[in-house]
Amino acid sequence: QVQLVESGGGLVQAGDSLRLSCAASGPLFSGYNMGWFRQAPGKEREIVATVNYDGGSTIHADSVKGRFTISRDDAKMTVYLQMDSLKPEDTAVYYCAARWRTKATNSPYDFWGQGTQVTVSS
Repeated sequence: QVQLVESGGGLVQAGDSLRLSCAASGPLFSGYNMGWFRQAPGKEREIVATVNYDGGSTIHADSVKGRFTISRDDAKMTVYLQMDSLKPEDTAVYYCAARWRTKATNSPYDFWGQGTQVTVSS
């Protein structure tokens, strides 16, 4: 069982930066692939970025590529999402999630955090 707690959200202006953190607790954190997702009001949840269990591979959605960066620090059991050049359309609740590394890439994530709100004003 892995518990995930997101933090770092807030209200910012367009062009500003934020860094989201996802603190994990529980065993074997280093064996999990991690992802950041977001859900805006009235929209479906979408994937933002993923990082594999050893940090050697990252994927970013086209909508955030070049502006957002996912990373992990296994010593701190934390996953980060650095968000630069924020836009109003980035406004959403951001969630982190964990999926065991041997599971298929299209399988559901095993554990989710409660989410943190990011609001970008124009």
